[in-house]
Amino acid sequence: MIISFTSTALCGQDLRLWYTEPAAEWTEALPIGNGKLGAMVFGGIEQDRIQFNEESLWTGTPRDYNKKGAHQYLQKIRSLLFEGKQAAAEKLAGEHFMGTKSIADERKPWFDGIRRIVDKKRNPSLKDFNDKEWKLLTLPLKDGWEKEGLEGLDGAVWFRTDFELPTSWRGRDLVVDLGKIRDQDFTYVNGQLIGTTQDMNQGRLYVIPKELVEKQNQLAIQVLNYEDKGGPVGYKDPKRRLRIYPKDGDETNYVSLNKMWKYWVQDDHAPRVGKYQEAYQPFGDLLLDFNHSLPVEDYKRTLDLTDAICETSYSSGRVQYKRTYFVSAIDQSLAVHLTASVKERINFRATLSTPHKTYQLKKVNDSTISLSLQVKHGALEGVSLLKVRHNGGSIIVDNNQISVVGADTATIFLTAATNFINHQDISAKPHDISRDRINQLANKTYEHIREVHVQDYQGYFNRFSLNFGTTKAFHLPTDKRIEQFATVNDPNLVALFAQYARYLLITSSREGGQPPNLQGIWNDLLTPPWGSKYTTNINAEMNYWPAELMNLSDLHKPLFDLVQDLSETGKKTAKEYYDAPGWVLHHNTDLWRGTAPINNANHGIWVTGGAWLCQHLWEHYCYTQDKHFLQNKAYPIMKDAAVFFDYFLVEDPNTGLLISTPSNSPEHGGLVAGPTMDHQIIRQLFKNVIEASKILDVDTAFASKIASKSKKIAPNTIGKHGQLQEWLSDIDDPNNTHRHVSHLWAVYPGSEINWKQTPELMEAAKQSLLFRGDEGTGWSLAWKINLWTRFLDAEHADRLLNMLISPAVRGGGVYPNLFDAHPPFQIDGNFGGASGIGEMLLQSHLEGIDLLPALPSSLHDGEVKGICARGGFELSFSWKSGSLEELEVVSKAGGLCRIRYKGKEFSFQTVKDGKYKLDGQLKLLTAS
Repeated sequence: MIISFTSTALCGQDLRLWYTEPAAEWTEALPIGNGKLGAMVFGGIEQDRIQFNEESLWTGTPRDYNKKGAHQYLQKIRSLLFEGKQAAAEKLAGEHFMGTKSIADERKPWFDGIRRIVDKKRNPSLKDFNDKEWKLLTLPLKDGWEKEGLEGLDGAVWFRTDFELPTSWRGRDLVVDLGKIRDQDFTYVNGQLIGTTQDMNQGRLYVIPKELVEKQNQLAIQVLNYEDKGGPVGYKDPKRRLRIYPKDGDETNYVSLNKMWKYWVQDDHAPRVGKYQEAYQPFGDLLLDFNHSLPVEDYKRTLDLTDAICETSYSSGRVQYKRTYFVSAIDQSLAVHLTASVKERINFRATLSTPHKTYQLKKVNDSTISLSLQVKHGALEGVSLLKVRHNGGSIIVDNNQISVVGADTATIFLTAATNFINHQDISAKPHDISRDRINQLANKTYEHIREVHVQDYQGYFNRFSLNFGTTKAFHLPTDKRIEQFATVNDPNLVALFAQYARYLLITSSREGGQPPNLQGIWNDLLTPPWGSKYTTNINAEMNYWPAELMNLSDLHKPLFDLVQDLSETGKKTAKEYYDAPGWVLHHNTDLWRGTAPINNANHGIWVTGGAWLCQHLWEHYCYTQDKHFLQNKAYPIMKDAAVFFDYFLVEDPNTGLLISTPSNSPEHGGLVAGPTMDHQIIRQLFKNVIEASKILDVDTAFASKIASKSKKIAPNTIGKHGQLQEWLSDIDDPNNTHRHVSHLWAVYPGSEINWKQTPELMEAAKQSLLFRGDEGTGWSLAWKINLWTRFLDAEHADRLLNMLISPAVRGGGVYPNLFDAHPPFQIDGNFGGASGIGEMLLQSHLEGIDLLPALPSSLHDGEVKGICARGGFELSFSWKSGSLEELEVVSKAGGLCRIRYKGKEFSFQTVKDGKYKLDGQLKLLTAS
């Protein structure tokens, strides 16, 4: 029978993340959000940290990212590539074809001033220098400043330690190994300079002449760091220690320098460094301090996906305490509600802090404080307001903090805003916005605010349900389930992982806001990995892979707004770099909608980022059949992208085929002519534009033109190893296990290569994936899962799913809070993994709907409601022992519905909003 998926039907389906200890690390904290405001809840006992972000707080300022006249070098770069001179092409492109950087300051005046310190009679390099007031720090700093309370520190820092010379080393030259240092070091022994290097990728190995060495020695290092994760960071291999050893002796006989050092910040105002693109920023921390004099018992920390509410609970002295946290999209505020089982037991102190150097804390009124901040070297500023309501007891606002004493209950509200309006307008008034949001809460009870939050959230979440049944692991805390997932049957954790991805999309992608970046809307670092930008050669797109399939179609809108902006800024890039009409996007963008090549020619000149994003516009139409959207939003952008490639494609002098050049196969193989991925995406774009022009009855001449051109684009080719070639030439290395599998785009998320129409290419693509191997970073594993589902190899996909939902150790896996690990955290693996789970249950890319096409044996029983298919269909079905039982289809747009299952096919005409029930043999039972 069909499962109704009422609350009763969901029993046994665990939709909570829960833990028996507070979070110690950021990747153990629990995320909450409303699309604009995101927070990470640690749930501490003596101090609770709620780290928060506002989606529009980035570094940088509106500017032109394009290098003027870059197109003058286009033909020369192409010619060099055609001649096989890749290195020369990359050199020329690096000099003249990259984007512009933000403003950089001249370094020499600062550098000269910083270095003058060693000319003083009393300076930190000297053995007898008085460093008693210096602070202590353990070296090496594995992650740079980030994890040591020095995050965001740029400038000059001194480090000092001493070492004793072993008797057997007397009269011998020594070697000091200081590991890698970011950026530049000046290293001294007993006041004498023994070495200096400016290369963050090179280990520091310096000789200490025997003449300098005494029985007791002082080692001093001046580190000059200009940006991002500075300091002595050691080596990736934790077994390789900082050390001193005899130059002519055994390296295993050493004095370890992995220990506590003294340090002093000489100057933390380093000159600005030019950047191609900007970085997403943390906003601040809400800190709640408590004072429990008695032991704490029965601790529990939860995140309930059914209502997007986080809770921390425990008992102390026979009093039960509970904190409830959520971020309301309706009221644009974060709420924390505190209760106790006994009256007058709520006591805490609330403060705000921020990692930004330029900030101000102040009292607003007798229940409110504010935090104002300015992004370093940037145009954006932010204001957050913190207000406390209480029942019973008293409240004091003093010294920029709020203290509540003896209350029965209390509720904390936090708002945050910036001066960002759009990528060209930063004239918003953040204080006014934040104040208005606080004021709008004045006449609303906490219960009402919570109720409308839950209603709003469930309007998205409850569209889709997934149940794979439960095992004994169901009763374990989430972190324990993750630890044993690969070896213990826990199908419910698979369902939880998929629903968690939907939760993350609902809480990070709301209409009118920014799309989720590399970390969604959650980031605690001033220098986050890869700037926490939008990497458009896989990661930004993967964030939306489950949106249509898992019934969150309308949450696609922030991405579409991004694409709209990029189609405008990308026109300038198309003109400056290719002298072409239309628009283009390369492999990264940011808040300011940069579209020019960035970083390095060997990976930054990839031209099909915009075309890939256009695929999302088309998929939205395919799933919704929304002709108005196609006509007014999608088609104009898609056509303009096609206009660019109509102009950009050139004839390969060796084959006569049309190819894309210069470009990359993302992050692999350098600057090339004719990468397979480009051709796949461009053909798909042309195909979509042609189909859209037919539906809308427009631009028949242009459609005919690109249809003809599409046939001349270099085709997918099978190479000498039986693989699908990644490049125009047959140069693939079968031993290459690179994380990117770009040339398999036409298998997934595209559909040009499939078992029905191109079985030979499908076999070649499969061979390529076998060569690449199963290991990978989080998002790479997620992509491979989707590929193996398209290959219909359910058990192989399941094997990779086990790897994805396992503890993050080296590459891939998840953290205790189920965040995906690149490592470090990247949210794309969460979304891509969920998409792979959905593709196991339903695929609809081959002019019909395939049910349970790649169902692994581990998920032999289950039920799903609200999964969506192209053509405008929503399906609910159940299966037992791997066999379909019954099916319900809702047609959102009417039209022909074609269902396939285990070699059977049934087609039937539908009407808009019609409901159709079928049995496990695809026999139509009822229609209404």
